[in-house]
Amino acid sequence: MAGKQKLKTQTSRQKVQAHRDRLRKQGLRPIQIWVPDTRSAAFKAEARRQSRLAAQSPFAKEDQDFVDAISIWGELE
Repeated sequence: MAGKQKLKTQTSRQKVQAHRDRLRKQGLRPIQIWVPDTRSAAFKAEARRQSRLAAQSPFAKEDQDFVDAISIWGELE
């Protein structure tokens, strides 16, 4: 194999490290965040409880009017 270089195979760890190094050179940094598990029964129950309270609020109509006024969902089509 004179004149030819062997292809160096990288481990997964080396590939990930190289990828992270490239991102850091672009001025990025890694972060980790924890978010609520929206699949859990406890989350669903709390969301339902808060939704009911919001719907029963004396300001429910005004609040919904505000959300509708600032919403872009209808404009995405």
